[in-house]
Amino acid sequence: METGISTASFFPRLYTEDALTEIASLGVNVSEVFFASRCEYTDEFGDVLLDRLARAENMRVHSVHALTNQFEPELYSLNDRAYGDAIATFESVCKVAQKIGAKNYTFHGATMLKKAVRYSFNYDLITQRVNILCDLAEKYGVTLCYENVHWAYFCNPAFYAAIKDRCPKLGATLDIKQAMQSGISWRDYLDVMKGRLKTVHLCDYDDTGNLCLPGKGTFDFVALYRALAEAGFDGPCLMEVYTKSYKEENELKAAFEFLKECEIKASTR
Repeated sequence: METGISTASFFPRLYTEDALTEIASLGVNVSEVFFASRCEYTDEFGDVLLDRLARAENMRVHSVHALTNQFEPELYSLNDRAYGDAIATFESVCKVAQKIGAKNYTFHGATMLKKAVRYSFNYDLITQRVNILCDLAEKYGVTLCYENVHWAYFCNPAFYAAIKDRCPKLGATLDIKQAMQSGISWRDYLDVMKGRLKTVHLCDYDDTGNLCLPGKGTFDFVALYRALAEAGFDGPCLMEVYTKSYKEENELKAAFEFLKECEIKASTR
C-alpha cells in the first residue's frame, strides 16, 4: 500500500495545479486530482498538470475525481440532451486522466439530496449506464470506481452488491468518513468492495462525527490498514480532508506522517 494526499484537501484554497505542486513539496509520491471546474476538463489543462508533474520528483497521479453535481447525475438522465452533454464531459475527464497517467476515476454518480423523498433504483438503467461508462473509461486506460457517498446512490453496501456482478469492469473507492456519515461500518463497505477496490480516501473524525485531520480524531487507522491488507488491497490510501480542518500546510504534513506510522504499525504486528 501507499499513502498519499488528494488535491481535494486544498479545495477551494488552492487551484488544482497549485495543490498538486504543494503535495509534491510535502514529499508525497501519489495523489488524486480533484477537478474543481469545467475549464479543467480540457486537454490544455492536462498540459498544465503535466508541466507540474514534470517539475515534481517521483510524483504520480493515481486517480481523478470530478465535481459531481456539474454533470455526473445526468449520466443517468432519460433526457437525451442532458445525457449526451454529460457523456461528452465524462469523456473529456477520461482524456485528461489518460494524459496525466491516472488509471482510475472516482465516481459519485446520481445524488439523493431530497431527504423527504423515498428513492427507488432502476437497476436495469443504472447497470446499463455504468457499463457504458466503464467501456468508455477503458478506452482511455481508466477504471471507473464507484465511491460510497452518504448523499448519493451508493450510500449503502447493498447498492454496490446489486450492480457489481452485472458490471464486471466496475471498480470501487472506499471513503471512511462517508461510511461514518452513512451510519454504516466501513468494514461492511470493504466486504462488498473486495476484489474491486482501487482507492481509499482517508479522513479522521471524533466521537460526535466532526471531521478532522488524521491523528486528531478517534478513527483506528491501524485497524483499517490491517483490514485492507487482509482483503488483498495494495493500492493507494489517499488523505482527503477539508480545508476547514487545518490552517497551515505543515499540519497536513504531520497528518501524512501519522498515517505512514499507522501503515508501518499495521504491517509489523
